[in-house]
Amino acid sequence: MKTNKEDFAISISKRQARRFLLLYHGLSGEFEFRGKEGVMAYIRRVGCIQYDPLNVVGTNPELVLRSKVEDFEPAMLPELLYEDRRLVDYWDKCMSILPVEDWPSLSRLREHHGAWCRNNEAIVERVSSEIAGRGPLCSGDLDDDEKVDWAWGPTRLSRAALEAMYHAGRLGIHHKSHTRKYYDLTERLIPERYRAAEDPFATDERYYAWFVTRRIGSVGLLWNRPSDAWIGIRGLKSRERNEAFAALVREERVVPVRVEGIAHPLYVRSEDRPILERAVADDGPNERASVLAPLDNLMWDRNLIRELFGFEYRWEVYKPAAQRQYGYYVLPVVYGDRIVARFDPVKHRKGAPLAFHNWWWEDGVDKEDARMARAIAAGLERFAGQLGTSYSAPRQPKKRGEGAR
Repeated sequence: MKTNKEDFAISISKRQARRFLLLYHGLSGEFEFRGKEGVMAYIRRVGCIQYDPLNVVGTNPELVLRSKVEDFEPAMLPELLYEDRRLVDYWDKCMSILPVEDWPSLSRLREHHGAWCRNNEAIVERVSSEIAGRGPLCSGDLDDDEKVDWAWGPTRLSRAALEAMYHAGRLGIHHKSHTRKYYDLTERLIPERYRAAEDPFATDERYYAWFVTRRIGSVGLLWNRPSDAWIGIRGLKSRERNEAFAALVREERVVPVRVEGIAHPLYVRSEDRPILERAVADDGPNERASVLAPLDNLMWDRNLIRELFGFEYRWEVYKPAAQRQYGYYVLPVVYGDRIVARFDPVKHRKGAPLAFHNWWWEDGVDKEDARMARAIAAGLERFAGQLGTSYSAPRQPKKRGEGAR
């Protein structure tokens, strides 16, 4: 690793960049994260993990944490969210799960969503009174037939009110029953010290700089280019992003990283530089294999993943079956410092072994590598065990593109 003292730039190879990202996300060597404290430590490192309710072999947040937290169990997330109240469901990059202490930093987003509530005070007051008197409620618990236009089309006014009040921070999620949300008053859910805290950002510029730093930390290494990694930062356009990067480099809060073979500089948070230096200094093999979630933080910028890992990935769940190249809920597999394969799992049924519709090796992977085979088998056994089942070997593996649907 070379350092240019003049512009604080670090020069590394693509392999070193990959090794850093895998170490940063807890996917390399011995497990760094364990138990509920490990869940908290990882989410604090990356800021948030993305929520999605689809469940084939676990929901996205469960899959994210399974690969990072050695002894992760699905019950840990609802405990941290709805019993301990150390995590909160809220909007960050799309719908996400984040530490409750970040609540004050998102006050501008809540203020934006508050407009609907201010323009519909009567229904907001009625819903608030119902919840105050009856306790946590879901949309089915409120009686009304009036319809209003909503994001996806006409919906019941009470349901619209619940969602608007939630995004405005007047309500929070008390608990979920499967995917159904039960809402409660925020004052019953969010500690007073966070609800009463003022917006920590004096200007829009400081707010954007905070969010840009947060998203760099969400991925580990990120460039100043259009990317899905910037989704959810209201008002952040190219100019605002450029200004934020310039300020952050000037203040040495982020460090430019030149990666061999990539034209655009990447950036790492200054606080994460020791992890980068450790990854570069350790040239030993990574004998661990892991299954990645489809919306894993590592995968947020798929153009960057293509540049660093040579891996093309699109989540095809919303494509018609005939248009899918691979399958419905395809998951990447990491081994060493590469993404070596992907598979399309069969939807898990209680008691059934883990099984695949298809498995595809990436080009250039030595499928006869016995060490890799053992690592992947161990990784899949662990994956199946966390799902509460056993591992069933896939049918004859295919090369990339074979059997595409």
